Amino acid sequence: MKRKPKIGLLPLYLKLYDDTMPERRAGFEPFLKTVRMAFEKRGIETVPGEVCRLRSEFKRAMTRFEQQDVDCLVTLHLAYSPSEESAPVLAASRLPILMLDTTMDAAFGPATAPSRIMYNHGIHGAMDLACLLRRQGKTFEIVAGHAGNRKVMDRAADVARGLTAARYLRETRALRIGKAFSGMGDFAVAETVLRAKLGVQVKTIGAGLVGGEARKVSVSEIEAELKADLKRFRRLASDESHRRSVRVSLGLRRLLDRGGYDAFSMNFLAFRGGAGSAESVPFLEASKSMARGIGYAGEGDVLTASLVGALARAFGKTTFTEIFCPDWRGNSLFLSHMGEINPEMAAAKPWLIEKPFPFTPAENPAVLACAPQPGPATYVNLAPGPNETFTLIVAPVRVLADTKRADMKKSVRGWIRPVSGSVADFLEAYGRAGGTHHSALVAGDRTEAVAAMARALGVECRIIMCRD
Repeated sequence: MKRKPKIGLLPLYLKLYDDTMPERRAGFEPFLKTVRMAFEKRGIETVPGEVCRLRSEFKRAMTRFEQQDVDCLVTLHLAYSPSEESAPVLAASRLPILMLDTTMDAAFGPATAPSRIMYNHGIHGAMDLACLLRRQGKTFEIVAGHAGNRKVMDRAADVARGLTAARYLRETRALRIGKAFSGMGDFAVAETVLRAKLGVQVKTIGAGLVGGEARKVSVSEIEAELKADLKRFRRLASDESHRRSVRVSLGLRRLLDRGGYDAFSMNFLAFRGGAGSAESVPFLEASKSMARGIGYAGEGDVLTASLVGALARAFGKTTFTEIFCPDWRGNSLFLSHMGEINPEMAAAKPWLIEKPFPFTPAENPAVLACAPQPGPATYVNLAPGPNETFTLIVAPVRVLADTKRADMKKSVRGWIRPVSGSVADFLEAYGRAGGTHHSALVAGDRTEAVAAMARALGVECRIIMCRD
Protein backbone atom coordinates (compact mmCIF):
# COMPACT_ATOMS: atom_id res chain seq x y z
CA MET A 1 0.00 0.00 0.00
CA LYS A 2 2.91 2.36 0.58
CA ARG A 3 4.34 4.57 -2.12
CA LYS A 4 6.20 7.84 -2.06
CA PRO A 5 4.17 11.04 -2.33
CA LYS A 6 4.61 12.33 -5.87
CA ILE A 7 4.78 15.98 -6.93
CA GLY A 8 4.86 17.69 -10.27
CA LEU A 9 7.50 20.45 -10.26
CA LEU A 10 6.39 23.28 -12.57
CA PRO A 11 8.94 25.99 -13.43
CA LEU A 12 7.43 29.31 -14.62
CA TYR A 13 9.25 31.74 -16.91
CA LEU A 14 8.73 34.63 -19.35
CA LYS A 15 8.87 34.19 -23.14
CA LEU A 16 10.18 37.73 -23.52
CA TYR A 17 13.40 36.71 -21.80
CA ASP A 18 13.89 33.80 -24.19
CA ASP A 19 13.29 36.14 -27.13
CA THR A 20 15.73 38.79 -25.96
CA MET A 21 18.20 36.93 -23.73
CA PRO A 22 18.06 33.24 -24.71
CA GLU A 23 21.44 32.51 -23.16
CA ARG A 24 20.11 33.26 -19.65
CA ARG A 25 17.85 30.19 -19.52
CA ALA A 26 20.75 27.76 -18.99
CA GLY A 27 21.70 29.60 -15.81
CA PHE A 28 18.61 28.25 -14.06
CA GLU A 29 19.37 24.56 -14.61
CA PRO A 30 21.51 24.08 -11.45
CA PHE A 31 18.83 25.85 -9.39
CA LEU A 32 16.10 23.59 -10.76
CA LYS A 33 18.20 20.52 -9.99
CA THR A 34 18.84 21.75 -6.44
CA VAL A 35 15.12 22.15 -5.76
CA ARG A 36 14.26 18.81 -7.33
CA MET A 37 16.93 16.98 -5.34
CA ALA A 38 15.82 18.68 -2.12
CA PHE A 39 12.38 17.11 -2.50
CA GLU A 40 13.81 13.73 -3.50
CA LYS A 41 16.10 13.76 -0.47
CA ARG A 42 13.01 14.13 1.71
CA GLY A 43 11.29 11.10 0.23
CA ILE A 44 9.15 12.96 -2.32
CA GLU A 45 9.09 11.53 -5.82
CA THR A 46 9.43 14.46 -8.22
CA VAL A 47 8.21 14.62 -11.82
CA PRO A 48 10.03 17.55 -13.46
CA GLY A 49 7.96 19.66 -15.82
CA GLU A 50 9.10 21.67 -18.81
CA VAL A 51 9.83 25.35 -18.24
CA CYS A 52 6.51 26.99 -19.10
CA ARG A 53 5.86 30.48 -20.42
CA LEU A 54 2.65 30.35 -22.49
CA ARG A 55 -0.81 28.97 -21.80
CA SER A 56 -0.35 26.19 -24.34
CA GLU A 57 2.80 25.07 -22.54
CA PHE A 58 1.04 25.09 -19.16
CA LYS A 59 -1.77 22.98 -20.62
CA ARG A 60 0.71 20.47 -21.98
CA ALA A 61 2.57 20.29 -18.66
CA MET A 62 -0.61 19.81 -16.65
CA THR A 63 -1.77 17.02 -18.95
CA ARG A 64 1.54 15.25 -18.40
CA PHE A 65 1.36 15.68 -14.63
CA GLU A 66 -2.15 14.25 -14.53
CA GLN A 67 -1.09 11.33 -16.74
CA GLN A 68 1.83 10.72 -14.35
CA ASP A 69 -0.71 10.65 -11.48
CA VAL A 70 1.08 13.21 -9.31
CA ASP A 71 -0.49 14.00 -5.96
CA CYS A 72 0.06 17.76 -6.05
CA LEU A 73 1.68 20.52 -8.06
CA VAL A 74 4.64 22.60 -6.85
CA THR A 75 5.16 25.86 -8.74
CA LEU A 76 8.58 27.50 -8.94
CA HIS A 77 8.95 30.96 -10.42
CA LEU A 78 12.34 31.16 -12.09
CA ALA A 79 11.51 34.74 -13.04
CA TYR A 80 8.45 36.89 -13.44
CA SER A 81 5.73 35.02 -15.35
CA PRO A 82 2.43 36.70 -16.30
CA SER A 83 -0.28 34.91 -14.34
CA GLU A 84 -2.92 35.06 -17.07
CA GLU A 85 -0.84 32.52 -18.97
CA SER A 86 -0.87 30.00 -16.10
CA ALA A 87 -3.67 30.76 -13.63
CA PRO A 88 -6.66 29.64 -15.74
CA VAL A 89 -4.95 26.30 -16.43
CA LEU A 90 -3.92 25.75 -12.82
CA ALA A 91 -7.31 26.80 -11.46
CA ALA A 92 -9.08 24.30 -13.71
CA SER A 93 -6.89 21.39 -12.61
CA ARG A 94 -7.93 18.91 -9.93
CA LEU A 95 -4.41 19.04 -8.52
CA PRO A 96 -3.76 20.93 -5.27
CA ILE A 97 -1.07 23.59 -5.55
CA LEU A 98 1.93 24.43 -3.41
CA MET A 99 3.72 27.62 -4.41
CA LEU A 100 7.42 27.43 -3.51
CA ASP A 101 8.27 31.12 -3.20
CA THR A 102 12.06 31.08 -3.44
CA THR A 103 15.02 32.38 -5.41
CA MET A 104 18.46 31.25 -6.50
CA ASP A 105 20.50 33.44 -4.12
CA ALA A 106 20.18 33.56 -0.34
CA ALA A 107 21.33 37.20 -0.10
CA PHE A 108 20.38 40.28 -2.10
CA GLY A 109 21.71 43.24 -0.14
CA PRO A 110 23.19 46.60 -1.15
CA ALA A 111 26.44 44.99 -2.30
CA THR A 112 24.70 42.67 -4.80
CA ALA A 113 25.62 43.05 -8.47
CA PRO A 114 22.73 44.14 -10.73
CA SER A 115 23.33 41.11 -12.95
CA ARG A 116 21.79 38.94 -10.18
CA ILE A 117 18.39 40.61 -10.53
CA MET A 118 17.61 38.37 -13.47
CA TYR A 119 18.01 35.25 -11.34
CA ASN A 120 16.20 36.41 -8.21
CA HIS A 121 13.05 38.34 -9.12
CA GLY A 122 10.53 35.49 -9.39
CA ILE A 123 8.80 36.38 -6.15
CA HIS A 124 6.69 39.12 -7.72
CA GLY A 125 5.53 36.58 -10.28
CA ALA A 126 4.45 34.43 -7.36
CA MET A 127 2.46 37.39 -6.00
CA ASP A 128 0.77 37.83 -9.37
CA LEU A 129 -0.19 34.15 -9.54
CA ALA A 130 -1.35 33.96 -5.92
CA CYS A 131 -3.66 36.92 -6.42
CA LEU A 132 -5.21 35.50 -9.57
CA LEU A 133 -5.65 32.00 -8.16
CA ARG A 134 -7.43 33.47 -5.15
CA ARG A 135 -9.68 35.57 -7.38
CA GLN A 136 -10.55 32.46 -9.38
CA GLY A 137 -11.43 30.51 -6.23
CA LYS A 138 -8.52 28.06 -6.37
CA THR A 139 -7.06 27.23 -2.97
CA PHE A 140 -3.32 26.86 -2.70
CA GLU A 141 -0.51 26.61 -0.16
CA ILE A 142 2.63 28.74 -0.12
CA VAL A 143 6.02 28.22 1.50
CA ALA A 144 8.51 31.08 1.26
CA GLY A 145 12.24 31.17 1.96
CA HIS A 146 15.54 30.25 0.41
CA ALA A 147 15.66 26.76 -1.10
CA GLY A 148 19.06 26.18 0.48
CA ASN A 149 17.59 26.54 3.94
CA ARG A 150 16.92 23.07 5.37
CA LYS A 151 13.92 24.22 7.40
CA VAL A 152 12.28 25.84 4.37
CA MET A 153 12.52 22.68 2.31
CA ASP A 154 11.45 20.53 5.28
CA ARG A 155 8.31 22.66 5.46
CA ALA A 156 7.73 22.47 1.72
CA ALA A 157 8.05 18.68 1.70
CA ASP A 158 5.75 18.40 4.72
CA VAL A 159 3.08 20.61 3.15
CA ALA A 160 3.29 18.53 -0.04
CA ARG A 161 2.70 15.46 2.13
CA GLY A 162 -0.31 17.17 3.71
CA LEU A 163 -1.83 17.82 0.29
CA THR A 164 -1.09 14.21 -0.61
CA ALA A 165 -2.83 13.01 2.56
CA ALA A 166 -5.96 14.90 1.53
CA ARG A 167 -5.98 13.06 -1.78
CA TYR A 168 -5.43 9.71 -0.07
CA LEU A 169 -8.37 10.34 2.25
CA ARG A 170 -10.67 11.27 -0.64
CA GLU A 171 -9.79 8.06 -2.45
CA THR A 172 -10.09 5.70 0.54
CA ARG A 173 -11.83 2.37 0.25
CA ALA A 174 -12.63 1.26 3.79
CA LEU A 175 -13.78 -2.12 5.08
CA ARG A 176 -15.91 -2.49 8.21
CA ILE A 177 -16.08 -5.94 9.83
CA GLY A 178 -19.24 -6.31 11.88
CA LYS A 179 -21.52 -3.49 12.91
CA ALA A 180 -20.14 -0.41 14.65
CA PHE A 181 -19.99 -0.76 18.43
CA SER A 182 -23.46 -0.08 19.79
CA GLY A 183 -23.86 3.31 21.45
CA MET A 184 -20.55 4.86 20.32
CA GLY A 185 -21.96 7.93 18.70
CA ASP A 186 -19.00 10.25 18.31
CA PHE A 187 -17.54 8.59 15.21
CA ALA A 188 -20.89 7.41 13.84
CA VAL A 189 -21.31 8.98 10.39
CA ALA A 190 -23.62 7.71 7.65
CA GLU A 191 -21.78 6.02 4.80
CA THR A 192 -23.51 8.34 2.35
CA VAL A 193 -22.09 11.35 4.21
CA LEU A 194 -18.59 9.86 4.28
CA ARG A 195 -18.79 9.37 0.51
CA ALA A 196 -20.30 12.76 -0.27
CA LYS A 197 -18.19 14.93 2.05
CA LEU A 198 -14.86 13.09 2.28
CA GLY A 199 -14.88 10.69 -0.66
CA VAL A 200 -14.55 7.64 1.62
CA GLN A 201 -16.25 4.48 0.31
CA VAL A 202 -17.29 1.87 2.88
CA LYS A 203 -18.14 -1.82 2.59
CA THR A 204 -19.41 -3.81 5.57
CA ILE A 205 -18.95 -7.56 5.94
CA GLY A 206 -19.44 -10.12 8.70
CA ALA A 207 -16.65 -11.79 10.64
CA GLY A 208 -17.64 -15.07 9.00
CA LEU A 209 -15.98 -13.97 5.77
CA VAL A 210 -12.73 -13.44 7.65
CA GLY A 211 -13.04 -16.91 9.15
CA GLY A 212 -13.74 -18.41 5.74
CA GLU A 213 -10.62 -16.86 4.25
CA ALA A 214 -8.58 -17.91 7.29
CA ARG A 215 -9.51 -21.55 6.71
CA LYS A 216 -8.05 -21.30 3.19
CA VAL A 217 -4.63 -20.18 4.40
CA SER A 218 -1.98 -22.85 3.78
CA VAL A 219 0.37 -24.29 6.35
CA SER A 220 3.35 -22.95 4.41
CA GLU A 221 1.93 -19.42 4.51
CA ILE A 222 1.43 -19.69 8.25
CA GLU A 223 4.95 -21.02 8.81
CA ALA A 224 6.49 -18.22 6.76
CA GLU A 225 4.59 -15.58 8.74
CA LEU A 226 5.48 -17.20 12.07
CA LYS A 227 9.14 -17.17 11.09
CA ALA A 228 8.97 -13.49 10.11
CA ASP A 229 7.23 -12.61 13.38
CA LEU A 230 9.94 -14.30 15.44
CA LYS A 231 12.47 -11.96 13.81
CA ARG A 232 10.36 -8.81 14.28
CA PHE A 233 8.95 -9.45 17.75
CA ARG A 234 9.86 -10.99 21.12
CA ARG A 235 7.38 -13.79 21.60
CA LEU A 236 5.85 -14.57 24.96
CA ALA A 237 2.61 -15.94 23.49
CA SER A 238 2.18 -19.70 23.17
CA ASP A 239 2.78 -21.23 19.76
CA GLU A 240 -0.91 -22.16 19.65
CA SER A 241 -2.24 -18.62 20.20
CA HIS A 242 0.36 -17.17 17.86
CA ARG A 243 -0.49 -19.69 15.14
CA ARG A 244 -4.26 -19.09 15.27
CA SER A 245 -3.74 -15.33 15.27
CA VAL A 246 -1.51 -15.59 12.22
CA ARG A 247 -4.09 -17.76 10.47
CA VAL A 248 -6.94 -15.32 10.98
CA SER A 249 -4.63 -12.39 10.24
CA LEU A 250 -3.63 -13.83 6.89
CA GLY A 251 -7.28 -14.48 6.09
CA LEU A 252 -8.05 -10.84 6.77
CA ARG A 253 -5.04 -9.77 4.71
CA ARG A 254 -6.40 -11.70 1.76
CA LEU A 255 -9.67 -9.81 1.97
CA LEU A 256 -7.90 -6.46 2.26
CA ASP A 257 -5.60 -7.17 -0.67
CA ARG A 258 -8.31 -8.58 -2.91
CA GLY A 259 -10.63 -5.65 -2.25
CA GLY A 260 -7.92 -3.03 -2.61
CA TYR A 261 -8.84 -1.54 0.77
CA ASP A 262 -6.89 1.39 2.15
CA ALA A 263 -8.36 1.15 5.67
CA PHE A 264 -10.44 -1.11 7.86
CA SER A 265 -12.13 -1.27 11.21
CA MET A 266 -13.61 -4.14 13.16
CA ASN A 267 -15.92 -4.62 16.10
CA PHE A 268 -14.24 -7.20 18.32
CA LEU A 269 -17.68 -8.37 19.51
CA ALA A 270 -18.39 -9.64 15.97
CA PHE A 271 -15.71 -12.32 16.40
CA ARG A 272 -17.31 -15.19 18.27
CA GLY A 273 -15.32 -18.25 17.22
CA GLY A 274 -16.75 -21.37 15.66
CA ALA A 275 -17.65 -22.05 12.04
CA GLY A 276 -19.72 -18.89 11.60
CA SER A 277 -16.98 -16.44 12.52
CA ALA A 278 -13.22 -16.50 13.05
CA GLU A 279 -11.49 -18.28 15.89
CA SER A 280 -9.94 -15.10 17.32
CA VAL A 281 -9.87 -11.35 16.72
CA PRO A 282 -7.13 -10.34 14.22
CA PHE A 283 -5.61 -7.64 16.40
CA LEU A 284 -2.18 -8.73 15.16
CA GLU A 285 -3.10 -7.93 11.58
CA ALA A 286 -4.45 -4.53 12.63
CA SER A 287 -0.98 -3.66 13.92
CA LYS A 288 0.83 -5.11 10.92
CA SER A 289 -1.53 -3.39 8.51
CA MET A 290 -0.74 0.03 9.95
CA ALA A 291 2.95 -0.72 9.40
CA ARG A 292 2.10 -1.37 5.73
CA GLY A 293 0.25 1.94 5.41
CA ILE A 294 -3.29 0.57 5.75
CA GLY A 295 -5.47 2.60 8.09
CA TYR A 296 -7.08 1.07 11.14
CA ALA A 297 -9.37 2.04 14.01
CA GLY A 298 -11.29 -0.05 16.49
CA GLU A 299 -14.98 -0.70 17.10
CA GLY A 300 -16.18 -0.22 13.51
CA ASP A 301 -14.85 3.34 13.25
CA VAL A 302 -14.12 3.62 9.52
CA LEU A 303 -13.90 7.42 9.81
CA THR A 304 -10.76 7.33 11.97
CA ALA A 305 -9.43 4.27 10.13
CA SER A 306 -9.53 6.25 6.90
CA LEU A 307 -7.74 9.17 8.57
CA VAL A 308 -5.03 6.86 9.95
CA GLY A 309 -4.48 5.34 6.51
CA ALA A 310 -4.21 8.69 4.74
CA LEU A 311 -1.73 10.00 7.29
CA ALA A 312 0.30 6.79 7.27
CA ARG A 313 0.70 6.75 3.51
CA ALA A 314 1.60 10.45 3.38
CA PHE A 315 3.82 10.80 6.46
CA GLY A 316 4.93 7.29 7.40
CA LYS A 317 4.90 6.28 11.06
CA THR A 318 1.28 6.64 12.22
CA THR A 319 -0.84 4.65 14.64
CA PHE A 320 -4.41 4.47 15.81
CA THR A 321 -4.73 5.39 19.47
CA GLU A 322 -7.00 6.57 22.27
CA ILE A 323 -6.47 8.87 25.22
CA PHE A 324 -7.35 6.65 28.18
CA CYS A 325 -6.30 8.33 31.43
CA PRO A 326 -5.11 11.77 32.54
CA ASP A 327 -2.01 12.21 34.66
CA TRP A 328 -2.98 15.51 36.24
CA ARG A 329 0.04 15.63 38.51
CA GLY A 330 2.55 14.71 35.82
CA ASN A 331 0.80 16.81 33.13
CA SER A 332 0.55 13.97 30.63
CA LEU A 333 -2.06 11.78 28.97
CA PHE A 334 -1.98 7.99 28.89
CA LEU A 335 -2.62 6.36 25.50
CA SER A 336 -3.70 2.78 25.04
CA HIS A 337 -6.05 0.33 23.32
CA MET A 338 -6.95 -3.32 23.47
CA GLY A 339 -4.15 -4.68 21.29
CA GLU A 340 -3.47 -2.47 18.28
CA ILE A 341 -0.39 -0.32 17.66
CA ASN A 342 1.86 0.29 14.68
CA PRO A 343 5.09 -1.60 15.48
CA GLU A 344 7.06 0.82 13.27
CA MET A 345 6.57 3.41 16.02
CA ALA A 346 7.84 1.18 18.81
CA ALA A 347 10.55 2.46 21.13
CA ALA A 348 11.89 -1.09 21.51
CA LYS A 349 11.30 -4.47 19.90
CA PRO A 350 7.59 -5.25 20.57
CA TRP A 351 6.49 -8.17 22.71
CA LEU A 352 4.07 -10.66 21.18
CA ILE A 353 1.79 -11.78 23.98
CA GLU A 354 -1.38 -13.83 24.43
CA LYS A 355 -4.18 -11.55 25.60
CA PRO A 356 -7.10 -12.83 27.69
CA PHE A 357 -10.34 -12.29 25.77
CA PRO A 358 -13.44 -12.70 27.97
CA PHE A 359 -15.86 -10.71 25.78
CA THR A 360 -17.05 -13.45 23.36
CA PRO A 361 -16.46 -17.21 22.94
CA ALA A 362 -13.54 -16.46 20.56
CA GLU A 363 -10.11 -17.82 21.51
CA ASN A 364 -7.46 -15.60 23.09
CA PRO A 365 -5.58 -13.60 20.44
CA ALA A 366 -1.89 -12.89 20.20
CA VAL A 367 -1.28 -9.13 20.20
CA LEU A 368 1.66 -6.74 20.18
CA ALA A 369 2.66 -4.83 23.30
CA CYS A 370 4.96 -1.81 23.12
CA ALA A 371 5.22 1.93 23.61
CA PRO A 372 5.87 4.57 20.94
CA GLN A 373 9.32 6.07 20.59
CA PRO A 374 9.79 9.26 22.65
CA GLY A 375 10.00 12.58 20.83
CA PRO A 376 7.87 15.07 18.90
CA ALA A 377 4.57 13.81 17.53
CA THR A 378 1.22 15.08 16.30
CA TYR A 379 -2.15 14.05 17.71
CA VAL A 380 -4.78 14.19 14.94
CA ASN A 381 -8.53 13.73 15.12
CA LEU A 382 -11.24 13.95 12.46
CA ALA A 383 -14.37 15.07 14.28
CA PRO A 384 -17.88 15.06 12.79
CA GLY A 385 -19.75 18.30 13.37
CA PRO A 386 -23.21 19.77 12.83
CA ASN A 387 -24.86 19.74 9.41
CA GLU A 388 -22.57 17.08 7.96
CA THR A 389 -19.38 19.07 8.56
CA PHE A 390 -16.01 17.89 9.81
CA THR A 391 -13.17 19.41 11.81
CA LEU A 392 -9.58 18.26 11.67
CA ILE A 393 -8.17 18.73 15.17
CA VAL A 394 -4.39 18.93 15.37
CA ALA A 395 -2.20 19.10 18.46
CA PRO A 396 1.60 19.06 18.58
CA VAL A 397 2.66 16.84 21.47
CA ARG A 398 5.72 15.12 22.89
CA VAL A 399 5.79 11.37 23.47
CA LEU A 400 7.36 10.69 26.86
CA ALA A 401 9.68 7.88 27.93
CA ASP A 402 8.22 4.44 28.50
CA THR A 403 7.28 3.08 31.92
CA LYS A 404 9.70 1.08 34.02
CA ARG A 405 6.89 -1.01 35.56
CA ALA A 406 7.16 -4.63 34.49
CA ASP A 407 3.42 -5.22 34.89
CA MET A 408 2.63 -2.44 32.36
CA LYS A 409 4.99 -3.82 29.73
CA LYS A 410 2.45 -6.36 28.48
CA SER A 411 0.06 -3.74 27.12
CA VAL A 412 -0.24 -1.12 24.44
CA ARG A 413 0.78 2.07 26.20
CA GLY A 414 2.23 5.53 25.81
CA TRP A 415 2.26 8.92 27.46
CA ILE A 416 2.03 12.25 25.64
CA ARG A 417 2.34 15.84 26.83
CA PRO A 418 0.99 18.90 24.99
CA VAL A 419 3.83 21.11 23.79
CA SER A 420 2.25 24.07 25.56
CA GLY A 421 -0.22 24.49 28.38
CA SER A 422 -1.58 21.92 30.76
CA VAL A 423 -3.41 18.67 30.19
CA ALA A 424 -6.52 20.39 31.56
CA ASP A 425 -6.21 23.17 28.97
CA PHE A 426 -5.76 20.59 26.24
CA LEU A 427 -8.80 18.55 27.26
CA GLU A 428 -10.97 21.66 27.47
CA ALA A 429 -9.93 22.84 24.01
CA TYR A 430 -10.31 19.33 22.58
CA GLY A 431 -13.78 19.00 24.06
CA ARG A 432 -14.88 22.38 22.73
CA ALA A 433 -13.73 21.31 19.27
CA GLY A 434 -15.85 18.15 19.54
CA GLY A 435 -12.98 15.69 19.25
CA THR A 436 -13.85 11.99 19.27
CA HIS A 437 -12.27 9.37 21.50
CA HIS A 438 -10.49 7.67 18.57
CA SER A 439 -7.50 9.42 17.00
CA ALA A 440 -4.22 9.10 15.13
CA LEU A 441 -0.72 9.70 16.46
CA VAL A 442 1.87 10.68 13.84
CA ALA A 443 5.60 10.71 14.52
CA GLY A 444 7.15 14.17 14.23
CA ASP A 445 5.65 17.64 14.35
CA ARG A 446 3.29 17.63 11.36
CA THR A 447 1.04 20.46 12.55
CA GLU A 448 1.48 22.74 9.55
CA ALA A 449 1.19 19.87 7.10
CA VAL A 450 -2.06 18.55 8.60
CA ALA A 451 -3.47 22.08 8.54
CA ALA A 452 -2.70 22.14 4.81
CA MET A 453 -4.46 18.78 4.51
CA ALA A 454 -7.56 20.29 6.12
CA ARG A 455 -7.59 23.23 3.70
CA ALA A 456 -7.24 20.87 0.75
CA LEU A 457 -10.18 18.84 2.05
CA GLY A 458 -12.24 21.98 2.61
CA VAL A 459 -12.82 21.22 6.29
CA GLU A 460 -12.23 23.35 9.37
CA CYS A 461 -8.89 22.95 11.12
CA ARG A 462 -8.54 23.49 14.86
CA ILE A 463 -4.95 23.61 16.14
CA ILE A 464 -4.69 23.14 19.89
CA MET A 465 -1.91 25.34 21.24
CA CYS A 466 -2.83 26.04 24.84
CA ARG A 467 -1.62 28.89 27.00
CA ASP A 468 1.55 28.34 29.02
